[in-house]
Amino acid sequence: MASVQEIVERQKDGAQFVISAQMLRMKTEEFDALVKTWLQRGAPGFALTAMPHRMVIDGEFFIDRITAIKTGKA
Repeated sequence: MASVQEIVERQKDGAQFVISAQMLRMKTEEFDALVKTWLQRGAPGFALTAMPHRMVIDGEFFIDRITAIKTGKA
């Protein structure tokens, strides 16, 4: 299982990449909560570049994938 830090460190500054719940082996609901924290506090070394992808589980929308760009600020 890769960590967010490992995924970000593999990217070059300015590179666009995807982080998903599946990549982190997290449940979609857990990933959704993590992304919402990033949105409030700032992501560790990257910024979101597009609207997060959402999945419907039991009638609720949860973020399951984001597209980001490496900022170089960890």
